[in-house]
Amino acid sequence: MTTPITPPFTEETARAKVQAAEDAWNTRDPERVALAYTVDSQWRNRVEFLNGREEIVAFLRRKWSRELDYRLKKTMWCYTGNRIAVTFEYEYHDDSGQWYRAYGNELWEFDESGLMRQRIASINDTPIKESERHIRASS
Repeated sequence: MTTPITPPFTEETARAKVQAAEDAWNTRDPERVALAYTVDSQWRNRVEFLNGREEIVAFLRRKWSRELDYRLKKTMWCYTGNRIAVTFEYEYHDDSGQWYRAYGNELWEFDESGLMRQRIASINDTPIKESERHIRASS
């Protein structure tokens, strides 16, 4: 097991935390992703408010059952102490084959052990053609 990345963050550790989150989300494994959050983590994701790992796992299962071939890219915007802000884009298609790109921002707050206790996400989607995709599996 690797050493957890804990606050207070440096530029190097904040970037590593963002990359670790991107890597985990790209597995599309709800149980694995949820382990990065406190058991009582609070989320705002678009218009949904989630509390705790169980709700996070259920949300991610629903999400990835409709957002097929999901691929995500996160970029650190800024960091301080126990907080990191990121921008991101992800692409997916629905069951009819229509591709989408989602853009957004996330605000993250971590506990002293490096688990995320709060995640606030603002996200917008736009339909795209498959040929307009930016993010591929090798990205």
